[in-house]
Amino acid sequence: MSVPRAVRLVGWLAMAASAGCAVGPDYRRPSADVPPAWQPDAPWHEAAPSDAALKGNWWELFQDSTLNPLVEQALESNQTLRVSAARLDQARSQVTVARSYLYPDVGLQGSAARAKTSANRPLAAYAEPNQSTVQNDFTLGPSVNYELDLFGRVRREIEGARAAAGQAAADFENTRLMLTTQLVSDYFTLRELDAEIDVVNHSLDLERDALTFVTSRHDLGFATGLDLAQQQALVQSSAAQLELLQVQRAQNEHAIATLVGTPAPSFSIAPVVTPGNLPTLPVGLPSDLLQRRPDVASAERAMAAANARIGVARAAYFPTVQLMPLVPNFGWESTAVSALFNAPSQLWSVGLSATQTLFDAGRTRANVHIAEQDYTAAVATYRQTVLGAMEEVENGITGLASLDRASRQADASVESAQRAFDIASDRYKGGVAIYLDVLTTEQTLLGNQRQAVQIHGQQFVTAVYLVKALGGGWEERAPVVSRRD
Repeated sequence: MSVPRAVRLVGWLAMAASAGCAVGPDYRRPSADVPPAWQPDAPWHEAAPSDAALKGNWWELFQDSTLNPLVEQALESNQTLRVSAARLDQARSQVTVARSYLYPDVGLQGSAARAKTSANRPLAAYAEPNQSTVQNDFTLGPSVNYELDLFGRVRREIEGARAAAGQAAADFENTRLMLTTQLVSDYFTLRELDAEIDVVNHSLDLERDALTFVTSRHDLGFATGLDLAQQQALVQSSAAQLELLQVQRAQNEHAIATLVGTPAPSFSIAPVVTPGNLPTLPVGLPSDLLQRRPDVASAERAMAAANARIGVARAAYFPTVQLMPLVPNFGWESTAVSALFNAPSQLWSVGLSATQTLFDAGRTRANVHIAEQDYTAAVATYRQTVLGAMEEVENGITGLASLDRASRQADASVESAQRAFDIASDRYKGGVAIYLDVLTTEQTLLGNQRQAVQIHGQQFVTAVYLVKALGGGWEERAPVVSRRD
């Protein structure tokens, strides 16, 4: 057989391998149960993740000039996000590794040796006595090692590696979404604490003024010692609450520092008490919103990777066929360097070897079962992730609606408590009411004011998590609804 014919044989074998069947099931996305309310225009269809689509800087919806630079700093410096980015690069490189097995390994080998043979070695032919010889041996040439993918093991490996890379990409997007969600949520919690601290500070100023007034009346004999002790207790209680709020704010600020990749001791955010405005958020979206969630996309890609591993495991039932790794497969050999590249020094070899496992004590069957159960678990995880996504969206939608009603009621309760406090104060100063009425209405006012501030802060945090539940964004054609009914 000539060298060109040998090369053609290798090419035919490679084409036969590429045209061979791939064992194992072909991947089909399983269905997920979705209620009719989530199917306004069309029935539920197979997942086609669009989590990689650009969603924009959703946090800019809140129009907060302090928040936006913090998010940009976190996306640049957060260490958890860097870990996820490294994992994504690894997964993409693994695809290259898997694809490399479709092609032969080609190397260059050479050797130089000088050897002496024994004159007393066993005879190769009885008619010819042995002689002791000393000679050189020089070899040079490429070597080829190639496994024929007749049964699709390598193709299933590539399929699984691509799915794993898609999962890593979705995990990166999910890490990014979780990071921005946590940061924005912590930021608005910080702003809620700023507003609550301002309420308690203002109330404490009024209480101290009232303490001065009660003290002067007590000194003149117009107020009892009980009135004075009650007002002192109220001032001390408000001061203690203020200290606790300051601690909570500091801890929240430290958490933000960690998220943006800055040491907590060197990080601070100036207090701001100006209330912000909630953006208009889309609700009542169809099931397509699940396609934009990176956690759903990650679970779907995990199913594809698990399905491919079934084919890899089943391929062990079939023979392994590869080009014989002869050394060298093609090249030159001579006893003299000067004659190494002469035509008579040329050599080549080509061949196939096949290996078939006959008995492995059930190892292959067990590996296939493991892969099948891994896929079953991946399907269950995917469906559970879809259920969790629908739960989060519904919680966000109903939560915003309920908090909107609660906010209006809290604002009305603050106005009523303020009127009651003003009336009680005037009646006490006029000598027609006891000081207990003032204390009661003052505590009610403070409690209602703090509750109103807390509800307003919860509205922002709930809006943030609704954005997260929607996958960090939505299409412009989506219907929108204001937070006001």
